[in-house]
Amino acid sequence: MKPARLALGVAAVAGAGAVAWRRAAPATRERLRRQERVVRLTARRAGHFAAVKLRGARLDEERRAELESRFVVRSAEDVARELGDMKGAVMKIGQMVSYVNDGLPPEAQAVLAGLQQDVPPMAPSLAESVVRDELGAAPDRLFLDWDPVPVAAASIGQVHRAVLHDGRLVAVKVQYPGIGRAIAADLDNAELLGPLVGAFSYRNVDVHALADELRGRMKDELDYSVEARNQAAFARRFRGHPFIRVPDVVAELSTARVLTQDWVDGWTWSEFLDRADEPLRQRAAEVIFRFAQSSVFHYLTFNGDPHPGNYKFHPDGSVTFLDFGLVKQWDPTEFAVLDAIIDVVLDRDPEGTVRAMVDAGFLVPDHGLDPRHVWEFVSGPYRPYLSDEFAFTADFTGAALGQLLDLAGPYADVIRALDMPPSFVVIDRLVWGVSALLGRLDAHNRWRGILAEYRKGAPPVTELGALEAAWRGR
Repeated sequence: MKPARLALGVAAVAGAGAVAWRRAAPATRERLRRQERVVRLTARRAGHFAAVKLRGARLDEERRAELESRFVVRSAEDVARELGDMKGAVMKIGQMVSYVNDGLPPEAQAVLAGLQQDVPPMAPSLAESVVRDELGAAPDRLFLDWDPVPVAAASIGQVHRAVLHDGRLVAVKVQYPGIGRAIAADLDNAELLGPLVGAFSYRNVDVHALADELRGRMKDELDYSVEARNQAAFARRFRGHPFIRVPDVVAELSTARVLTQDWVDGWTWSEFLDRADEPLRQRAAEVIFRFAQSSVFHYLTFNGDPHPGNYKFHPDGSVTFLDFGLVKQWDPTEFAVLDAIIDVVLDRDPEGTVRAMVDAGFLVPDHGLDPRHVWEFVSGPYRPYLSDEFAFTADFTGAALGQLLDLAGPYADVIRALDMPPSFVVIDRLVWGVSALLGRLDAHNRWRGILAEYRKGAPPVTELGALEAAWRGR
């Protein structure tokens, strides 16, 4: 994907007419206020881009490339600052773009990486008021020790370190006041949501249906009691696992807007990249992949938010998985449709691929496309599983994603014909998020064989597979 296109795509929103917002209902005013911020962001970046193109026309190729690179970095800074302040669904989309940004210059990638972890937090008094409202007492009464300074702040809430009266160290996630209204405003705003999603999705996706799917997922994410149940289920499933960790929830100190869980020490994503040697990187990459595949194929339930801020890495190669708000539960029938597509794609069967995609609703029956052409396009993201061994790279992820979005490329006819059913949106996020992470780690492995372990019950093909098989046997 071209850097300038992606930088603009994050902020791309259609123009908005003048609205007498002072007379509008509070929810409408919130929606218009957030739309206005993104429109202003769009106008700033579009104006700057026009100036860059005008100046670049008079320069040689090398100096023009340097000018455009500086534009992308400044765009990333502007986008990160604006979306970090806005939080909510818009920031979630920004986070998604931020970890599938391999086509951007390193400086721009570094700026957008801030959306994956720390964003401006709320005032300590606000966090304490949420705890008091939800749990019936101030933090200094509920906890033996409470740190008013958050250790992390993200799109929906922030995390505080605390100590229970029995000495147990915990992390307390506190939701931002009013964030529910902000997310509802974003998801009700097709003019804002559509172009943002269009920056990294099929161009003919039904934005309204997509908003309905995201609204359902993010409604769950806003209710920390739902997240607590999700996390408790994952913690039970993986308890005692040799390399996958999920912290336990403190149910009596968790509500709809406060979630208390065991504290986890570990490296953040950036710390891991700085400190881990090559074998540790490869091991962690396989752990991330196995957690995703096990969740999908063994439990039909997966965490649809795989950005790097949700992981903690450990020196022994194990990984702790955090944040189970955006969890998708597959209906068995719905899952069977997805599984059927994967089967025929991996079997290199063009005709079967087209039939399965028609059955799933990705293509209409009279699409008129050449099955071989469709298979070549659809199989792009599955290249890691078409051979016995494969090495993920940042270039592969960027090129594969760019192919899916290139309306002027050789697969433009397939892109125009495809219609992604909204229920597949979250799995798409998981696939691209994990692929992007593996690309950042230059992960090489027997991915086809590992996938077969989960899909077909095949024998383990790696040491970690053998460890997991032994654990399951116990």
